[in-house]
Amino acid sequence: MKPSAKADRHTALVVELCRLIENAERAPSLAELSGHAGLSAFHLHRVFKAVTGLTPKAYAAAHRARRVRAELDSGATVTEALYGAGYGSGGRFYEESPAVLGMTPTRYRAGGAGVEIHFAVGECSLGAILVAATALGVCAISLGDDPQRLVRDLQDRFPRARLIGGDADFERTVARVVGFVEAPRIGLDLPLDVRGTAFQQRVWQVLREIPAGATASYAEIARRIGAPNAARAVAGACAANALALAIPCHRVVRTDGDPAGYRWGIERKRALLEREAQG
Repeated sequence: MKPSAKADRHTALVVELCRLIENAERAPSLAELSGHAGLSAFHLHRVFKAVTGLTPKAYAAAHRARRVRAELDSGATVTEALYGAGYGSGGRFYEESPAVLGMTPTRYRAGGAGVEIHFAVGECSLGAILVAATALGVCAISLGDDPQRLVRDLQDRFPRARLIGGDADFERTVARVVGFVEAPRIGLDLPLDVRGTAFQQRVWQVLREIPAGATASYAEIARRIGAPNAARAVAGACAANALALAIPCHRVVRTDGDPAGYRWGIERKRALLEREAQG
């Protein structure tokens, strides 16, 4: 069988298994999935991860997290959401909820009510820059032309959180981010409150390992996370990144070196890459 035909067959099989996981009342075991696929558990595990970038267990967990968020967003109670998403017990759900939702389920359902987010908007050579942080760390770094638009976007993301203008200490954090924009080689080491799916977080971790002055292609990132067929999904994870600069998605380019897209504008991406290349 030709390599391309084999890859297509594996992709079709994994898509089928993904639908099986998504429609199941509880997450199927690896043995159940391998039996359905007619492959050994080891082989299935490897094929599934190559196509999706996740193990079957991690995919099931990510899908369950999406179901929880959808249930809560639709107005379901926390109890309805956790059982509707397939959690067998409330205890396990509450144990996992900070990683799944970034906060307690009650606060998530309330649009972040009760969560304090400090923020400030500054100016840099790339335009307006907004930095926001929870008690866990920086949760947003945004670039744009309109400072008010950046604030509205933060409000839309956390509609019922308590947004607090940054004090002198927080202004120093903003100054560090602005300093990084102007001189990327100084680095940017901040505590982060990173919220995303298991796949996105794996991609973002690899992005943080790309040094200033270097780039990597979407396909290369996919290979680094053990999912060589997931270049498009890697691009999606880059687009979903809410932490400009701290998670340097601007260092990811197409295989031919073209900068491709950037959430905060392609010209800003080019400017950042040029500065980093100059040292």
